[in-house]
Amino acid sequence: MKMFRPLWSALILGAFVLSAGMPRAEADAQHPVVGFAQTGAESAWRTANTDSMKSEAARRGIELKFSDGQGKQENQIRAVRSFITQGVDAIVIAPLVETGWDPVLREAKEAKIPVIITDRTITTSVPDAYVCFIGSDFATEGKLAADWVATHSGGKGRIVELQGTPGSAPANERHRAFAAAIAPYPGLTVIDAQSGDFRRAGGKEVMEALLKKHGHDIDIVYAHNDDMALGAVQAIEEAGLKPGKDIMIVSIDAIREGVQAVVDGKINCVVECNPLFGPAVYDTVAKILRGESVPAKTFNHDGRFDQTNAAAVIAQRQY
Repeated sequence: MKMFRPLWSALILGAFVLSAGMPRAEADAQHPVVGFAQTGAESAWRTANTDSMKSEAARRGIELKFSDGQGKQENQIRAVRSFITQGVDAIVIAPLVETGWDPVLREAKEAKIPVIITDRTITTSVPDAYVCFIGSDFATEGKLAADWVATHSGGKGRIVELQGTPGSAPANERHRAFAAAIAPYPGLTVIDAQSGDFRRAGGKEVMEALLKKHGHDIDIVYAHNDDMALGAVQAIEEAGLKPGKDIMIVSIDAIREGVQAVVDGKINCVVECNPLFGPAVYDTVAKILRGESVPAKTFNHDGRFDQTNAAAVIAQRQY
């Protein structure tokens, strides 16, 4: 047996050298460790977004280190720093707000860990702070909502706006785009706007206050997401009015419950914001780790549903 020992040792050494010589990125691209800093669990949309990231990671054999920010940016930043310390292969951030990310993005860059921003955009002064953005076109969503309102209201109506989390990209862009799109219609006026923080309870609370303040002067509700719109539906019903009839309601997300409310006639129109980012995110991670180029921005395709098409799609809704 001794005469075979040098040959056996050489084979083992050769295998080790080949393994050690394999590009790290190539190995990581197959089964990477990914850190995901989520904003929280404030809505049905966010829950579907989290489920997509978790289930797709499990399906692909990816180790996902998940952190729920619980609606606080400092929790997200702490999570990203933890991912850096753990030496993950890639970091995905769904940023709560647009600003305040520069220090931790510099740290990730110094550690040579690629960062993908998903769902919400950010503003940063750090050069090449992140590789790409994967999400939805919030400005287009706001315009789609405004165009529907302009067409179906006859260009007239007093609007209250239920806004999302202050400082967040979807709240900012959905507000700006909606305002710009209704500007050519002097008969459409936003008489009040308050934040419901993308939460159903927040939407209900804000709508109750707006009804007390403006009463029958409200013709239209524009909600930045379905959860707030569904909260507004509750408040309107409790006030003895009929949502979708006495007050027109238009919102964004098109979660299953929101589309069902359109079918039921309680919400008039929902603009889609697809939360199922998992496949696109992990495809992108694999390409980055293989050294391939990826688009700087990738947007999901979003539709719009009202009484003309909601019933036909409700059975196929995945979220």
